[in-house]
Amino acid sequence: MLEKSIKIPDGVGVTLEGNTVRVQGPKGVISRELTYPGIEISLENNTIKLRADKERRTQKALVGTFSSHINNMIKGVTQGFEYKMRAVYSHFPMSIKVSGDEIIVENFLGEKTPRKTKIVGDTSVKVKGKEIIITGCNIEDVGQTAANIEQLTKVKNRDRRVFQDGIYIVEKNGVPI
Repeated sequence: MLEKSIKIPDGVGVTLEGNTVRVQGPKGVISRELTYPGIEISLENNTIKLRADKERRTQKALVGTFSSHINNMIKGVTQGFEYKMRAVYSHFPMSIKVSGDEIIVENFLGEKTPRKTKIVGDTSVKVKGKEIIITGCNIEDVGQTAANIEQLTKVKNRDRRVFQDGIYIVEKNGVPI
């Protein structure tokens, strides 16, 4: 029998409804369904217990995965996640705007039509000149929004050594990349 426990810090509330784990803290609320046959999640004395009835490779891996997901949820509702991106251009000056739940990049490589992408979940995006700051409590939503922006300005059918224009991730949670 494999068992792993996660201590819940002060100021964070965790509820368990079936297989759905709901974490609530000062930055927001995140809920996620974590289910797999043979793995049980329980809440005991301000700790979350993950138990696998068999010690097989798949169960060990999924107990670790579920543990990482819950730790990221706790970190998200207490500290939050922040990605910083930088717009790089040498040929045409691009302009970046946030409109509702969309990010609009105009004049990318001199194109007439603007490029648009969606902001995922409860993520907030701020544009300050060439810098874009993406913040939120769900690491998956923040990371997917950053990836959508990076993919939006991917250069195709040109020499990437010459056309290095685009928007790139330069920092994740205060750590430069």
